[in-house]
Order: sequence, then C-alpha cells, then structure tokens
Amino acid sequence: MTTEELRERLLSSPKNGYTRISDAQRAEMEAYAKRYMAFMNAAKTEREATAWAVARAEELGFRPFTPGMAAAPGDRVYYNNRDKSIALAVIGTEGLERGVNICAAHVDSPRLDVKPNPLYEDTGIAYFKTHYYGGIKKYQWPTIPLALHGVICRKDGTRVTVTIGEDQDDPILMVTDLLVHLSADQMQKTASKVVAAEQLNVILGTEPMEGEGSDLVKLNIMKLLNEKYGIIEADFHSAELTVVPAGRCREVGLDRSLISAYGHDDRVCAFAALDSIFSIDTPAKTAMCILADKEEIGSVGISGMESRFFERFIGGLCHAQGVNPADCFANSFCLSTDVAIAYDPNFAEVHDLRNNAQLNYGVAVTKYTGARGKSGASDASAEAMFHVRKTLDDAGIIWQVATLGKVDQGGGGTIAYCMANRNIVTVDAGVPVLSMHAPLELVSKLDAYMGMLACKAIYLA
Repeated sequence: MTTEELRERLLSSPKNGYTRISDAQRAEMEAYAKRYMAFMNAAKTEREATAWAVARAEELGFRPFTPGMAAAPGDRVYYNNRDKSIALAVIGTEGLERGVNICAAHVDSPRLDVKPNPLYEDTGIAYFKTHYYGGIKKYQWPTIPLALHGVICRKDGTRVTVTIGEDQDDPILMVTDLLVHLSADQMQKTASKVVAAEQLNVILGTEPMEGEGSDLVKLNIMKLLNEKYGIIEADFHSAELTVVPAGRCREVGLDRSLISAYGHDDRVCAFAALDSIFSIDTPAKTAMCILADKEEIGSVGISGMESRFFERFIGGLCHAQGVNPADCFANSFCLSTDVAIAYDPNFAEVHDLRNNAQLNYGVAVTKYTGARGKSGASDASAEAMFHVRKTLDDAGIIWQVATLGKVDQGGGGTIAYCMANRNIVTVDAGVPVLSMHAPLELVSKLDAYMGMLACKAIYLA
C-alpha cells in the first residue's frame, strides 16, 4: 500500500463543506437560510420565539398537550410553558419505554433588561435604566440602534405587547458613549470597565411638555406610552421589557455565504430543531424538540431547563402509554443543540485550531464544554459520541468536532448537564458562531443547514 493510500485510509482530513455539497443541496441550503432569516426577524426574544413556534406548530397539525390525552403513533403535540419555552413531540411507532430522541436548544439571548423602576429624567433627557442579562461585553452596546420588545401587564389585568424600533418608520433607542476628545481616563480602563453597567441607560427622548414643574420630559414620554399602550408608570412593576439590537437579519460577504443577526446563540440551533421536527412523518422512536429559556443565566427558573416543565410533558405522554418516565429517560438520547465557537484568525491566540470548529466545515459536535478542568461540563462518553458519529455519517451530513478554545482561556456551558442529570444520554452539537454574545453574531449558511439536517437525523435515528 502506498503512502498516499495509507494517508487516505488512516488519517482524518476534514474538507470545506462547499467542496462536498451538490447543486441541489446548495439550493436547499439557500431555501433553508431564507426560512431561518424570516424566523430571526420575527423572534428576538424567548416569548417571540415561543409564539412563533406555537403558531407554526398549529398550522402543521400539532395539538396543545393536556393531561390525560392519548399518545398514539403519529400524534403531534406541543406544550407551551408559560409563553417562554416550549416542547413539541411527534409520537413514534415504538412505545415510550424505548425512549425518546430529543433535540434541545434555548431561545434566550444576552440583552439589556429594563429595570422595574426604569423611567427617569436627568438634565432634560429621559432614560430607561437597564440591567444586562447574560454574558455581554458592555462596551459593545453603546451607539448602536436598539429596539424595545416585551409585554406589560396593566393595572386592570390586561396584557399589552410592546415592540418599538423594528419598523422602518419607528424611532430607535440608543445608549451613549463618551466622545474620544474627553476619553483620556476612560481609555486607560480595562475592557470590562470602559462602560459600567449603570451607564447602560437607554435614551427615550428630550422634548418637555409645556407647563411648570420638574420631569417634563419624563412626563411627555409617559404620555406617549399611555397614548399608544394605555399604561401608567406603575405598570412597569408588572412588565418584562427587553432592549435588543434593532434591525433585520442580513446576508454578509460579497458571496452572501454568512448571516448576521442578533441572537444566533442559540436561535440558529432552536430553528434547526423546530424546522426539522416539522418536516418528519411518524418516526420509530418518539421525536421531541425542546426550546428552553434562561440558559444564558444558568437554566434556572420556571421556564429554564432545570424546571420540571419537561417532566410534566413527557410524564403525561408516558402516563397515556402506561410507561414509567424513568424508563423512558434511561432509554432516551438528547442532542443538546447549542452553538459552538468558530475559529477566528483575528484572535488565533485563544483558539486550539486542531480542536476548534471552523466556518463551513459543518455542524460542530462537542464532547465537553465547561471551564478549565471541564468544570460544569456534561462530558459525553465514547459510546454517546459514536452514536452521533454513526448517525450523522449514515445520513451524509457534514460535521466536525469542536471544543471551546484553549483550556485556560475561559469556558462556558449548555443545557446538556440538565438533560444528563435526568439520566438521558446527551451530546452537545451546534452551529459555529463568530462574535458570539456580541449584539450581532455571524454564522455560515452551510453550517446552519447542516445543523438542521443533523437534528432531523437524530429524530429519525
């Protein structure tokens, strides 16, 4: 056997995905990218993503889950958890004692949350005070166009949806930064202190109402909000308002191969899990898609993956078939579909190129996450990794292995540990992202498309 034959047989030689896809696959990839971009334009918060998923699921024949309902092969059901997370299932021909194939993602993203007493005026400028949510670089948020999304529960108990800054004719919001001419002291600070959390105040306006007294600009802003939404200042106490980057999802690059958007982490994987479960017929094992909230702050709370909403849903389905949920969990598999870090040659010093995901090399399968000594990781077994490897290879899906960069540079986590703690075999896999957790992130169309195909293959495994 020649050296080249041995090299081909024994060594791994990953290739750019564009050298491996057909013209037909390119067309499917572009169609998928358009669907994904439309979703991203409609879903900038976990509430909006959940509402979008519910509406689309009902169009496709999914029924709301209710305790005591049947769980027969072919049934398509969903469980809307308080409008902030959702689980969907297509019941398979095999009983639930054989387990469930799960793709689980999260639909929350880093942002600025409006504080409970947010509205104030200072030297003729009205502001909202904010509290950042998730891991952000605070200096990235000033001087960019921002939009306000959320809900307010009014004094009379009615709920109003708020969206300001997304329509072309809407005003946008902004956070200011210090002019460079007076930044001598600021420029000496470390990046984490260049902009302080309490400086992330969002400008709402500067025009005062006519009349005497103080806070006339604040009063004018409150008047505008009252006219549009019927709210009073005390209604902010029962509100969830979020400040996010304004604007639509866009193609990037002269070749249009990349997509720019707020919240690719993790809605690029959430949409992959959704789009693929919507496309399957009755599988052998039951297929389940989970879109959770609160991953960016530890998966805690009533809508996070640590809550028991998942047990309520799968427990109800198991009860309908006379199955012990513990048996179902023990025989289930979960693909924790969260994004991976894409290699960025501008910051090569923090990456391990041999073990980092790269753009256009397909969906990234991650054996472990965590920080430093794998702290907080769900470290997948060899057998679990083989299951994913064989499933993706058999389906002809382009994929790669990934880690989080150099060992002592930092780290992160996913919802994988939440699933593994339930005795469900779990592996992380997702789409590589550039500029992760920035107001705008980048993904490759090819990788996003392969992420969707990977979820579909897992559902049908």
